[in-house]
Amino acid sequence: MSKGLHEKEKSGFALPVQRYLPPHFENNNRRERIEILFPEIDEMYKRHAEKNGYPGYAYGILLDGEPVYSGSGGFIDIEKKVPVTPQSMFRIASMTKSFTAMAILKLRDEGKLRLDDPVGLYIPEMRNMRLTEDAPAITIRDLLMHNAGFPTDDPWADRKLDETEDRLTALLKEKISFSNPSGVVFEYSNLGYTILGYLIKKITGITYQEFINTTICRPLRIESHWEYTEIPEAQLVHGYSFKSEKLVKEPLLHDGIYGAMGGLITSIESFSRYVAFHQAAWPPRNDEELGPVKRSSIREMHQPWKFIKLETDFKYACENECFLISAYGYGLKWLRDSLGRIFVGHRGGLPGFGSNWFFLPEYGLGIVSFANITYADTSKIDLEVLNKLLVEAKLESRQLPPSDFLKDSQRKLLSLLPDWENVIEGVFADNFFLDRPLKSIQEESKDLFAKIGNIVSIGKVIPENQLRGYFILRGEKADLQVNFALTPENPCLIQQYQIKETRLSP
Repeated sequence: MSKGLHEKEKSGFALPVQRYLPPHFENNNRRERIEILFPEIDEMYKRHAEKNGYPGYAYGILLDGEPVYSGSGGFIDIEKKVPVTPQSMFRIASMTKSFTAMAILKLRDEGKLRLDDPVGLYIPEMRNMRLTEDAPAITIRDLLMHNAGFPTDDPWADRKLDETEDRLTALLKEKISFSNPSGVVFEYSNLGYTILGYLIKKITGITYQEFINTTICRPLRIESHWEYTEIPEAQLVHGYSFKSEKLVKEPLLHDGIYGAMGGLITSIESFSRYVAFHQAAWPPRNDEELGPVKRSSIREMHQPWKFIKLETDFKYACENECFLISAYGYGLKWLRDSLGRIFVGHRGGLPGFGSNWFFLPEYGLGIVSFANITYADTSKIDLEVLNKLLVEAKLESRQLPPSDFLKDSQRKLLSLLPDWENVIEGVFADNFFLDRPLKSIQEESKDLFAKIGNIVSIGKVIPENQLRGYFILRGEKADLQVNFALTPENPCLIQQYQIKETRLSP
């Protein structure tokens, strides 16, 4: 009869079980570990601001869906010497785009539109608008992903925030000039997101500003403004540019139709709640939906729908060169570095302002930063800070809880190890012993278990997804890793198995 590893009295193996990281991070001093680094991070932002001539800046850090720290420096108005605070109201420029995209997905979820609908279905001026006769109709999804064929228009559109709806419709009637056929190439387009804002009004009957405020910002307790004259003078941040080597105050533009691409005004304190909402969409789970938009739709925004580029010379300050892959989701940018870490967020830039935010879905860490100088690139310092927190605080990534299928399959495998005797039906898929004869598996197992000595402990199964995972057997002389994968049947069967020697840290 087979000596299963769960049968302590028969096998003689001790069975202390190793712990594993649950889906919502264990309280293992994560916050305390990053708090130690906050003074250094303050200095990093201060040096970055001084080096780049920022009149003022502010930033915030989130951990596990909670704001844990904020910092600021400089002034919202140089002449009046009003200091920046986490409550200061910055125009966040293109960070606005994710609010517009979220509003579109909310309308999709309510059955008001489909992402693959031609935009001309709702905006008649855009019917038959294309570069070539064989180009497909521009869809809502194309606009979300910057895939409509419009040219990059940062300098041009950045001065148009205050233009009227009539000016936009006149532009559409004149026919837009294309740089590429629709549906082919990623090319960043502020005009595309302006059209999405106009689309929101065409579908709902209210302006995109009102729709975003009432359905997203207010439920999340985000203080949001589109018209700068609504903001108290003590909170309103003024933007600046270097002209002839002097700082010059940029005129603040009034609210208008182009604001859907970059007009939102808010604070670090308020925007942190928005970041926390995005963090709360992870991991997928069965909890009640509590937000104004479904978690699955938020995660849909985070996906890399359209490839942008591969940077082969990217590097963090304290590390060797590595690569950085970038792609675009819905109103959000997706990055993956060569360490396998995924960042989701968006930069913003306008005359007088620069901003950025990122969060890492698998690490529960987020950051947001604002500055009041033209096109300030705060994304680089944000990545450096995130890397420092991850490395020096040794933050762990989230792991899924093991499914019942995985746990049950682990038990069945343990009942067969180490000798693989008395294999029963209903455990392994049809392919299993066709791919590898039982005798070969038995010989391999015999050799490996003889090599590692007595089993010291059996680790819990670590899921790679709901139907694939591994567990560790710690031995006196060495350790074994058992990998297995299950079929899509119900109940699942084991279709693949691998056991190999590994080495864990003491």
